[in-house]
Amino acid sequence: MPGIVIVGAQWGDEGKGKATDLLGGRTDYVVKFNGGNNAGHTVVVGNQKYALHLLPSGILTPGVTPVIGNGVVIDLEVLFHELEALAARDVDVSKLRVSANAHIITDYHRTLDKVTERFLGKRSIGTTGRGIGPAYADKINRIGIRVQDLFDESILRQKIEGALDAKNHMLTKVYNRRAVTCDEIFDDLTSYVERLRPMVADTGLELSQALDAGKTVVFEAGQATMLDIDHGTYPFVTSSTATAAGAASGSGVAPSRLDRVIGIVKAYTTRVGAGPFPTELFDEWGELLRSNGFEFGTTTGRPRRCGWNDTVLTRYASRINGLTDIVLTKLDVLTGIESIPVCVAYDVDGERFDELPVSQSDFHHAKPIYEELPGWSEDISGARSFEDLPANAQAYVRFLEERSGSRISAIGVGADRDAIIQVHDLID
Repeated sequence: MPGIVIVGAQWGDEGKGKATDLLGGRTDYVVKFNGGNNAGHTVVVGNQKYALHLLPSGILTPGVTPVIGNGVVIDLEVLFHELEALAARDVDVSKLRVSANAHIITDYHRTLDKVTERFLGKRSIGTTGRGIGPAYADKINRIGIRVQDLFDESILRQKIEGALDAKNHMLTKVYNRRAVTCDEIFDDLTSYVERLRPMVADTGLELSQALDAGKTVVFEAGQATMLDIDHGTYPFVTSSTATAAGAASGSGVAPSRLDRVIGIVKAYTTRVGAGPFPTELFDEWGELLRSNGFEFGTTTGRPRRCGWNDTVLTRYASRINGLTDIVLTKLDVLTGIESIPVCVAYDVDGERFDELPVSQSDFHHAKPIYEELPGWSEDISGARSFEDLPANAQAYVRFLEERSGSRISAIGVGADRDAIIQVHDLID
């Protein structure tokens, strides 16, 4: 059975959790391989809505083993808060596996994230302030604290002291904050040890053995392609690899074990935080998309910036990730719009770009070149086959597929768990 990667093909919030849930009945493992609690999935099961920030969405599917991979940075307070909240709603969380090599977010990471963002002022990038970037920076600087370090108190103290040597200078002399003591960080982290211990494993080995045994493993990206640290709209990006390439390095399995890459694309486009956004709308159409699509961040509650679908972005994401399939979400949000613009290219100072400009300056100044497609007024939330869609909705989907470089294999037509049209099987 396959290793399947699910990635966001825009700036995030495309509905990756719903796609994972769509595969759930035939999935054995769901792995989160990057990011932390700086993004979220909202999954609707029946009349119940679940907002997940750190946990993989597969934890909601009975029989699935959820895994937090080595590429994730973990806020232990958030982890146990989410687990307790799910357990209180009778969700079985006992199968969660956590990589021993995943890095830990501490209180000083959260503090540094917030004060640094404020210090940047107008140059801020719109982080969530949850310590993600500083934790990844420590990982790269080789002064990070990993899950396995929590089980050796001597090593843990040494690592905390080593990290605080520089950080306290920064906090006190640059940001005029109080110094952090080793004891307070040590006491906080060790308070989770006994609860964490049964979950910790060599998850890379376990996942490789599962694939050897013919199990289906889904690798679920946090954030999205355009927020990838290398391939996104830098510096307005996240601090990890949010593309399909990160699935292997962030979970400890070989790239050759990944058989399929599914990109999630909204029928329109949204973004949270600062950075360029060519199709962004500042008029009543933007407000309509935000209102109809309930476009507010799962993690922060911030209103999302909204714009028309950008096929240049999708084509770029298809190439970067090697997409084999696309799941198109929230098509129902466009119902009632008489004429729907779709971005097919950019104009940069009079020059046409059919592909994403390599220069960030050019992308910042890009103006969308639109083609208008006729809309539809019929309610599509009950559609369960492609033929159930109105002719204009079918034409809209086909147009996006032609321009994207990948086939559209599923279409979301409503908020309910079963409000989805499967055009092609996502596993076989």
